[in-house]
Amino acid sequence: MQDERVRYNDADLQEFKKIIKDKIEKAERDLQLIRESFINDQNNGTDDTSPTFKAFEEGAETLSKEQNSILAGRQEKFVRDLKNALIRIENKTYGVCRVTGKLIPKERLLAVPHATLSIEAKNMQR
Repeated sequence: MQDERVRYNDADLQEFKKIIKDKIEKAERDLQLIRESFINDQNNGTDDTSPTFKAFEEGAETLSKEQNSILAGRQEKFVRDLKNALIRIENKTYGVCRVTGKLIPKERLLAVPHATLSIEAKNMQR
């Protein structure tokens, strides 16, 4: 039997809101850790090592900073998407697929609470 509701009820929305707020809190903590490691400019004592090893060390440090920058960008987008989901909850449009207009299954929203597309719409993108 197909679920023909146009939106989730207020009780469901409150349940999703709590899940999303918890995820935002954790994601913001993770983002802070990533930023701290990106900003961290500790010298690991390579000044007295041979130039060859120092070059490897500096290369690894640069790569690590690039990776942290990419991670930070992805984490910022994740936090932004979660906050947008909270706005959709307040507007009572949360859980409605932006392509098909149908309700996104609760199981999908529990797994990916910031989802704006149903699996059906996601598959149409391929």
